[in-house]
Amino acid sequence: MTSMHYWLSLLPPLLIVVAYVFWYRHRERISSQTRQQAIESGLSEPASLHPIIDRNKCIGCKSCVFACPQQLGHDVLGIFHGKAELLQPANCIGHGACKTVCPVNAITLVFGTKTRGVDIPQVDDQFETNVPGIYIAGELGGMGLIRNGIEQGKTAMQALAKNLPKSSNNAHQVVIVGAGPAGLAATLKAQELGLNYLTLDQESLGGTVYKYPRGKIVMTQPVDLPITGKMHFKETTKEELLAFWQGIKNKTGIRINYQELVSNITSQGAGFELKTSRGQYTADRILLAIGRRGTPRKLGVPGEDLAKVVYSLIDPEQYAGQKVLIVGGGDSALEAALSIADAEGTEVSISYRSDSFSRAKAKNRERIEQYATTAKIKLYLSSNVTNITPQAVVLDQQGQSIQIENEAIIVNAGGILPTGFLKEIGIAVETKYGTA
Repeated sequence: MTSMHYWLSLLPPLLIVVAYVFWYRHRERISSQTRQQAIESGLSEPASLHPIIDRNKCIGCKSCVFACPQQLGHDVLGIFHGKAELLQPANCIGHGACKTVCPVNAITLVFGTKTRGVDIPQVDDQFETNVPGIYIAGELGGMGLIRNGIEQGKTAMQALAKNLPKSSNNAHQVVIVGAGPAGLAATLKAQELGLNYLTLDQESLGGTVYKYPRGKIVMTQPVDLPITGKMHFKETTKEELLAFWQGIKNKTGIRINYQELVSNITSQGAGFELKTSRGQYTADRILLAIGRRGTPRKLGVPGEDLAKVVYSLIDPEQYAGQKVLIVGGGDSALEAALSIADAEGTEVSISYRSDSFSRAKAKNRERIEQYATTAKIKLYLSSNVTNITPQAVVLDQQGQSIQIENEAIIVNAGGILPTGFLKEIGIAVETKYGTA
């Protein structure tokens, strides 16, 4: 082979290497810019469960990057200085797929950060609390996604069933409290296993989903439900999802008591006694699948008891032609503002105590920015409500008092974790600061 032929034979692989280096450096620049923009925009705090990546173990293989369901268009995870990194923490939804695919176990899923704690009930890897016989699954345990709630509900019921006593004088083997995604899955699993169960919900089928505004788009992932098989939804409406679940209930014949609030649970010999708004029951085991919202968080300002102040949105059309203030900066608040702004003749404003919507999904933040640019929604960031009157609301925005005409207020400031209820039962609650 002549020297010319030799060098020509090396040209293709050299071009591939050069192209890869250019591409790699380009992705590094994008990752660096994305990371810096998140910091400058105040979007560097994750809202819930999120990955911590051990850079000493990470090999930069990008498995986690490709597995992230939020990756398309958002660059939640990326490669920074040769290692995986959470570039846009505020966009992380706690799916956990990154940890599952990591080939070197470099990822740990944690709650909270060093500066923002998250209250989480203590549970072991079988979802059992520090009170033997009481289990927790779903949103209450910090797992807010529908898919995660369903998976936890199934797994918790499977673990619970293995620890049931061989004989008992209690009326039920297990009482499931809550009929949201986790409670529904647990109920289906209990029926599949042939258990003597009872499911209670203080409202209706769907839990938190039931409280969503009319027409809200619900995001989830395909997941297997006991007895019925795979649920194929990826994006659907609240109404379609609830109708699907109601169809499952009708088909399987599972039993759920609605409009029954559990007020107390006490240990009783070899089981538990539950007191509800309708009576009392005994059970060998308890599975708590209630939400984290608990009691709506109130503002504590004069005039909050006026009829125009509510704490959730059901139907945006009821506010047609009105001046509406949304208080809050999470997804519920932004989605309420967007849907009401689309109703005819509305004037919508948002008051939020922070200077950015760091806890909301990127899609909602982007839409809010569009609506604010076109004056369909007016933003009062870094503001707090100080007074409410029948005709107006007063805001304090960095020391400046602002009064705006107002006919309706929706407070979406989150809920108070039912810590008191849990502590009465004896369940320990700990504040996580970036720990698993």
